[in-house]
Amino acid sequence: MTPVIPSEITVHLGRPNAPAENVTVPFTDYIKNVASSEIYPTWPEAAIRANMLAQISFALNRVYTEYYRSRGYDFDITNTTSNDQAYTKDGEVYENISRIADEIFNNYIVRTGNVEPLYAQFCDGYTTTCRGLSQWGTVTLANRGLTPIEILRYYYGDNINLVYNAPMSNNTQSYPGVALRRGSFGDDVVTIKRELNRIAQNYPAIPKIAFINGVYDLETENAVKAFQRIFSLDPDGVVGKATWYKIKQVFTAVKELSDLTSEGLTISEVARRYTRELRPGSQGVDVEALQYYLAFIGYFYPYLPPIPITGYFGELTRDAVFAFQANYGLPVTGVVDANVFSRIEQVYRNAVSELPANYQSAIGEPYPGRFLTEGDRGESVYIIQGYLNKIGQNVDSIPVIAADGIFGPKTKAAVIALQQYLGIEETGAIGPVEWAEIITLGNHL
Repeated sequence: MTPVIPSEITVHLGRPNAPAENVTVPFTDYIKNVASSEIYPTWPEAAIRANMLAQISFALNRVYTEYYRSRGYDFDITNTTSNDQAYTKDGEVYENISRIADEIFNNYIVRTGNVEPLYAQFCDGYTTTCRGLSQWGTVTLANRGLTPIEILRYYYGDNINLVYNAPMSNNTQSYPGVALRRGSFGDDVVTIKRELNRIAQNYPAIPKIAFINGVYDLETENAVKAFQRIFSLDPDGVVGKATWYKIKQVFTAVKELSDLTSEGLTISEVARRYTRELRPGSQGVDVEALQYYLAFIGYFYPYLPPIPITGYFGELTRDAVFAFQANYGLPVTGVVDANVFSRIEQVYRNAVSELPANYQSAIGEPYPGRFLTEGDRGESVYIIQGYLNKIGQNVDSIPVIAADGIFGPKTKAAVIALQQYLGIEETGAIGPVEWAEIITLGNHL
C-alpha cells in the first residue's frame, strides 16, 4: 500500500495509556495546529517550511504504519511531545502558517528508494536534543540562506527527497475488512506473505513461505499459525483483524519503520500484483475470472448477455458489466473495481447455493466460490481430481492421481502441471480460471 494523505486524523489528548479525549480533525487543520503550537510564525519562511514538512512526515508515518491502531488504540497519534508532537485543542492558528499548510500539506519526506513517510524525529534544540531536526537550529540555517530541502538534508542526510501532491483518501486503515484464510486470493494475501517472511528473519520459528503469490495456501496457513503461537494469539491460521494488526505491528518493529534508522519499504515491497480495477482493454487471468462469473450468472439470469471467456475485456464484457451494475443498483461505469468484483462474486455464490442438482449436467460443475489449495478436502476436490485425471489420460505432462477428495502434494503437482500446460501463473491452486479450464477441457476429451 502506497502512502496517502488522510482526510482526517484522530488525536488522543494525552499519553497513549491515559484516559483522555480523542478528537478527529481534518489533516490540514491538524498540521496548522501542530505548527502553530511547535514553532514561531516570525521565523524565516524556509525554517517554517522545513519544520512543517518534518511535522507532516512524522504524522503520516504514524498513520501509514498504523503505529497506535496496530496496538489496539482507537486513535492515530497523541498530542504529547514525549511520544509525538504538540497539538492544542481549539488552539490559535497563525495566518502565515495556515497559508503554508494549505500549500504543502500533501508533501512529505522520504528516503531515496523507500516509499514510507520518513519518521522525521525533531526536538527544540535547546531544552532537548535528538538525532533528528533541531527546531531552533533551522532558524540559524535559514538565516544562512539554506532552502527548506537543504535544511532537511542537513539533519536527515543527503539521501532524502520530497514527495509532492500525494493523493488523499477517506480510509487509510489497511485491514481489508474480511478475514483471510486458506482459499483467499489477492493483494492482501501477497502483503501477508511478504510481511511474514520478513518477520521470519527475526523469528525463525515461523516457516518461510516459498511462493509470494496471491493464493492463501497451506504454507501461508502454517506460517500464520506459527506467528499466532509466538505472539499469544489463537492459532487458527486465519488472519482476522487482531492477527492482521499484530503482523503489522511486528513488521513495523523489525523493519524499524517508525525510527530514523528505518530499514525502509521499497516500491517492490508494496506494489500491487493483482489489479481489481478492470476496464475495456484489460486482459489476463483477472479478466478470465470476471468473465467466468458473469457467464455463469448469465446462464440463469437473462438480464446478462452471454459472453465468451477470452481473457480480454472487450465490448461484450463491458455490456455485461453495464447490465450487472444497472441491475444491482451500482454506478453504471463499465469498470470493475474491488466493490463491483466482490458483488459479482457474491451473486455467483448465491446462484451456486441455490442451484438444483439436475442443472449441473447442463452447465458443468460450478466453481465452489473459493480457491482450492493443498490441505483442502471434500466433494469439490474429488470432482476436480476426476477431471484432472481425464485430462491427464490425454496430456502426457499432467500426472494421473488418486481421486480421494484430499488435496495433497500430488494433486498440487498435477495442478501446477496443468497451469504450465495452459501457460498461466503456477500457483498450485485452483481458482475460477483453472476450474473453468479443467471442466471445459475434461468435457471435451
